[in-house]
Amino acid sequence: MTTTTRLQVAPERIASAARRIMGRCEELARVTATPGSITRVYLSPEHARVNRLSAEWMRELGMTTRQDAAGNQVGRLAPAGAPDAPALLMGSHLDTVPDAGRFDGIVGVLMALEVVRLIRLVDDEGTASSPFPFALEVIAFSDEEGTRFGKALLGSSAVAGQWDASWWDLMDADGYTLRQAFREFGLDPGRIGEAARRPDELVAYLEAHIEQGPELHRSGRALAAVSSIASARRFQLVVEGEARHAGGTPYDMRRDALLGASEAALAVERICRGEHHIIGTVGQLEAFPGAVNVVPGEAHFSLDLRGEFDASRDHTWDEISHELDAIMGRRGLRWRAREVHSAPAVFCAPLLQDVVRAGIGGEAPTLFSRAGHDAMAIGAITEVGMLFLRNPDGISHHPDEAVTGADVAAGLRALAEAVLHLGAEPR
Repeated sequence: MTTTTRLQVAPERIASAARRIMGRCEELARVTATPGSITRVYLSPEHARVNRLSAEWMRELGMTTRQDAAGNQVGRLAPAGAPDAPALLMGSHLDTVPDAGRFDGIVGVLMALEVVRLIRLVDDEGTASSPFPFALEVIAFSDEEGTRFGKALLGSSAVAGQWDASWWDLMDADGYTLRQAFREFGLDPGRIGEAARRPDELVAYLEAHIEQGPELHRSGRALAAVSSIASARRFQLVVEGEARHAGGTPYDMRRDALLGASEAALAVERICRGEHHIIGTVGQLEAFPGAVNVVPGEAHFSLDLRGEFDASRDHTWDEISHELDAIMGRRGLRWRAREVHSAPAVFCAPLLQDVVRAGIGGEAPTLFSRAGHDAMAIGAITEVGMLFLRNPDGISHHPDEAVTGADVAAGLRALAEAVLHLGAEPR
């Protein structure tokens, strides 16, 4: 890897940028559909509002802006005299889970904007441009979490040219289809293909993100380069038994679907604890008919299965399936599963890992990401790299999610220097 000088910026300028990031995280936190907590979902009024805010911040830096055909907000700063140059894409997402924290996704978008502020060129007339042969683009993805329609990575999948026409029939809790929501938001479903980017339009993708786990916190380190993003499979499972009177049915006649599903959830934990870098989570469990005096005749539960490698993840699902056969057989139950999401592991490019580690400096740690990110989708069209910031206690998707201003400042410097290292690479 080619080396370059470190970022020549006064420490107080980095500190000021970090304060701006933290302040804007608070500003975005006030854009919510649920007063008293943070909830922003795809194609909602809150989505529109944060897109307008991020577009204002992009224009403040001299970037041209557009909302693409999937509702992602994009800012671009081209090199002088080369308006069509390929772009280094940076960013993350602005949508949230229900009752979210302030930083998941958001800090990555805001750090990308501040990197542009730190390294852009500004001429005597106040016109900004990229200092590299490539453009700098910042993207605020619109639907990483999948909260509204149950399908994650919608915004970045559209950018990657991987939109599936079957998604138009996805329905939210209020009965709106994705197609209807697109139209109400002012987007044209027939133009979704215009959001897709070609590989030759991009140099690479870099994403800064809080770690959604405790590894950096436990090690006392502020930053890490990411080696890969977990492969994932998600299932909706149904257990069928027999609903009968709670008082009148003796235990030897019960076919209790809820107990079968509960034993299955415990089996998921036991099996995954025995596997290296495999995480299985049962996040939803519901019994039917749901009366206090009826033995549950049916139970529905979810399974989120993640692993560092696709093969080990799939092997673990096979083990879980065999165990479910045994559990349900003992209890006189039936079960079935419907796979609702599958994503292969995505490995960060060696060069981008190198530039991120160079930006961090010293003996920079490297971590595997168990959480999914927009980089998973974008990896289909360009090389990806990621920078993790320490998240005290590792909690995320929760109001207690945190990052310190000092770590944001360190991460901002590291990300800017990673971009400078990348810019110095021969092309």
